[in-house]
Amino acid sequence: MSDDLPFWRTKTMRDMTQHEWESLCDGCGQCCLHKLEDADTGEIALTNVACRYLDLGTCQCGDYANRQTNVPDCVQLTPGKATTLRWLPDTCAYRLVARGEPLPDWHPLVTGDPDSVHKAEISVRTSHETIFSEDDVEDLEDHVVEWLNRGADPFGRHS
Repeated sequence: MSDDLPFWRTKTMRDMTQHEWESLCDGCGQCCLHKLEDADTGEIALTNVACRYLDLGTCQCGDYANRQTNVPDCVQLTPGKATTLRWLPDTCAYRLVARGEPLPDWHPLVTGDPDSVHKAEISVRTSHETIFSEDDVEDLEDHVVEWLNRGADPFGRHS
């Protein structure tokens, strides 16, 4: 019976191959947006400013293999971090799989369509906010946003 289940339902995150692990990413690009943390409260604010390496058309890193070198504070997601990074969107497959929850119906692994995340308006490409490259912004605090995508608040808040 388990042969009929997809790998993300039968394997632990630590047992996944590199290809399986990478395929969990839905390609939304939300993790590549700059975040600001209030030093006093620990509250995290999301901005509509993307890392300079995020291709806003494809929502892919322009230099993925060298991202840690190019951006030293770029977070390398691991199974342990999938449950502890508070800024990951509630729709993030890494977070969902770590919690034992199903992937959303629009996830590319479910649909077989790599553009399904964009069609569902979950990605920064289809955001209802204008997304800027960090190269075009002087003050991140001027770019804090409440949410990016209708029905897909990266912090799980529901209006």
